[in-house]
Amino acid sequence: MRRWISIFIFLALAGGSAFGVYRMRQANTAVDLPIAPARKGDFLAIIRCRGDLKAGRSAQIYTPVVPNLRISWTAAPGERINEGDSLIKFDSSSATQQLMQKDAALKQAEATLDQAAAQAKITAEQDQSELGQAKYAVERARLEASKQDIKSKIDGEQSRIDFALAEQRLKAQEATVALHAASDKAKLASMTRLRDQAKAEVELMKSRISQMEIKAPIAGIPVFAPNYSQGWNNVRPYKVGDNVFPGMNLAEIPDLNTLDMDVKVEEIDRGRITAGADVRLRIDSLPELSMPAKLDRISALAELSTNEWPATRSFHAYARVLKPDPRLRPGMNGGMDIVVKRVPDAISIPAKALFTRDGKPVVYIAKSGHYTPVQVKVLARNPDEIAIEGLTPGVNVALVDPEKKEAKK
Repeated sequence: MRRWISIFIFLALAGGSAFGVYRMRQANTAVDLPIAPARKGDFLAIIRCRGDLKAGRSAQIYTPVVPNLRISWTAAPGERINEGDSLIKFDSSSATQQLMQKDAALKQAEATLDQAAAQAKITAEQDQSELGQAKYAVERARLEASKQDIKSKIDGEQSRIDFALAEQRLKAQEATVALHAASDKAKLASMTRLRDQAKAEVELMKSRISQMEIKAPIAGIPVFAPNYSQGWNNVRPYKVGDNVFPGMNLAEIPDLNTLDMDVKVEEIDRGRITAGADVRLRIDSLPELSMPAKLDRISALAELSTNEWPATRSFHAYARVLKPDPRLRPGMNGGMDIVVKRVPDAISIPAKALFTRDGKPVVYIAKSGHYTPVQVKVLARNPDEIAIEGLTPGVNVALVDPEKKEAKK
């Protein structure tokens, strides 16, 4: 009798231990496997891409065509400036000194020209007076020569000779007047050219001085070009005190109202996207920011990437930021989700909750520590979620394959 009681007690203890182990395994399974609820709502099938921000429009700032340019002041780099504000100023002390010299030379040339013009006027008046006297002498001699019929033969011959001499003097005076006029005209023309040249140099210096200040053509944040004059190891943006070349590209002002996200789309996804599609933008440096955008355009030709092996082909896609944030800057890295399909009232689960069993998609419904496989139909995918049919919204699904989990144990 005692033997049977001992056997019964042993079996009871063994059964209790087995039940305890079973319950413990169930409890451990429920705790170890992460779960997530199935949600119901509009599902967005997306293509996720990465790229950086670029300005659709920017203003290039070039230095004036003026020799010996040295930067004396610049707007603070990285700070926004308005249209018409001072952007860059160059040292104008040398040009101002040259302007004073050119202006003095102009005044001297004008004074010399005025003096020559006055002298030419005096010479012309004297020549006209002497020419008038010569004409009077000719007329007088002609009158005396006309009296030779009533005078003696000697006096008549003398009058005829005087008349011929008077005509010769008149011709000589006329030649002198023409010579003085031509000489004065040439002298005045030469001095006028010198005056005009001095005036042009003054205007040139004034024009150069007026170009010593560059104003911002548009509002934005200036980006100064790198200065390679100190070698590749000491490349820095141009700053106050640096010498620059005439006509060089010194800075750029991107228009922050025309920011685009430039991304690469893989060749297999090119046929799924179209211009005008809705886009959501994310910026790496501003993780809390999610901005709506529109797919503006797609490159017509694929670009071969040689940075990877095997080489891949991709298309460039550009999304226009609809409401730019004031913190956005060109060159910021980020990503964008291009919406390619909308599934209304879809049941969605995390992408990690879908598994394959016997070649068919299944999910594991979690309930009281038990995981039941349920076959489902996939409607759409994106990198994070999957839209399915065959599941009730609100149920919890396992994010880890229970069978593989058990196998590991």
